[in-house]
Amino acid sequence: MANILIIDDSPTDVRVFTTLLERAGHAVQSVGTAEEGIERVRAEQPDLVIMDVIMPGMNGFQATRTLSRDPVTANVPIVMISTKSMETDRVWGMRQGAKAFITKPVNEKDLLACINDLLPNAA
Repeated sequence: MANILIIDDSPTDVRVFTTLLERAGHAVQSVGTAEEGIERVRAEQPDLVIMDVIMPGMNGFQATRTLSRDPVTANVPIVMISTKSMETDRVWGMRQGAKAFITKPVNEKDLLACINDLLPNAA
């Protein structure tokens, strides 16, 4: 079981991801803004972060860059999930420090396989 933080401003997406992840045995928390997410990651050091890209205020690319460059949070893997499906978006997300980039709608098996690859002891 992993402790996973979802950073996403969509209540619907948060509910879908939470249900999917809890059914797989993970503990899930969520926040609705990138700024709040950065503070939560610094304070609680989750095992993994699921990061939306398009959010009000700071976007997911900026938040991922902030977390991946902070020595306190750099080891927390980030999976970016977005409706942005261009290859340039995926490449940019990875350059900001994401460990994976998945486009919506998310395939449950793909997301769980990605998490298991990043956190092999969490399965």
